[in-house]
Amino acid sequence: MRIKEYLKSIMEFTAKQIATYLGGEIIGDENAVVSTFAKIEEGVHGALSFLANMHYAHYIYDTKSSIVLVNRDFVPEKEVKATLIRVDNAYECIARLLSLYQQAQGKRTGIHPLAYISPTATVGEDCYVGPFAYIGDNATVGKGCQIYSGAVIEKGASLGEDCMIYPHASVYHGCQLGNRVTLHSGAVIGADGFGFAPTPNGYEKIPQIGIVTIEDDVEIGANTCIDRSTMGSTYVRRGVKLDNLVQIAHNCEVGENTVMSAQVGVAGSAKIGSWCMFGGQVGVAGHIRVADKTQCGAQAGIAGTVKKPGATIQGSPAIDFRNFARSSAAFKRLPDMALELRQLQAEVEELKTQLGKI
Repeated sequence: MRIKEYLKSIMEFTAKQIATYLGGEIIGDENAVVSTFAKIEEGVHGALSFLANMHYAHYIYDTKSSIVLVNRDFVPEKEVKATLIRVDNAYECIARLLSLYQQAQGKRTGIHPLAYISPTATVGEDCYVGPFAYIGDNATVGKGCQIYSGAVIEKGASLGEDCMIYPHASVYHGCQLGNRVTLHSGAVIGADGFGFAPTPNGYEKIPQIGIVTIEDDVEIGANTCIDRSTMGSTYVRRGVKLDNLVQIAHNCEVGENTVMSAQVGVAGSAKIGSWCMFGGQVGVAGHIRVADKTQCGAQAGIAGTVKKPGATIQGSPAIDFRNFARSSAAFKRLPDMALELRQLQAEVEELKTQLGKI
């Protein structure tokens, strides 16, 4: 891939090279050169920006960025000084370029002398293990993994190839991670599920003897927790993306390519389908199922099984988003409606009194 090699060598590329790589159309100077990225509202000379959300469209006329990626249907209302590259999806294309840029920075390799690796652990080729990282007995780390300072891989845990374990993330004993899994700082994989049996003397802990299984290409945000199962495994399937501060309880399953925003909480034994999208602070009750491609608005409370694939729900308890919108409109008027009702009741009582005198 020529643009990748070019980035590695001099970290500078032209509009023509970008357009060729992305299959885009150039409007302006094909020789315009960029060497960094910037938000369109903070553009500087030599920077590449993008416009995907039309809420930011007014910035394109004054941005100092040299090149801006835009969607093919964008039509400027006046002159644009920057060189434009029209592409099918500007947001997706900037993500591809950012990935290339990141790859060009290279990976660390080597074992820091302050890291601890058990003599019975296996660490693959081209790995990096930072200071004060810990890899326990019989743990397996695949080739190309990056394990940063203070990260913990407990005994018997397994990481596939090219995983990124950021500082102070923890993988508890026996848990299994696939290839290209990213754990951001403070993520905890395999803490005990919240299982306690009530007794006359308090709560007796139920041992959690299962594991967590995370498949390929999963990214897990900072301080997110995925609990080990009571028995068997909690599953996070291929391609799942979890934001910061997400809680996945014991014995849950999160389907392929599902995404969850910050502070989502999923209670024990819930089964989430594939390609679902959860907004911030969505709550899911335990032991229910959520169908594939369900979209849940922020703060939705999913109290029961969602059977229909592709549903869009909102509110607590969550209902169809159209019904929620109508209900919300009515809710805003409740004080006025209550006043009108009291007035009507008073008028009815007055009419009864008048009719009684006839």
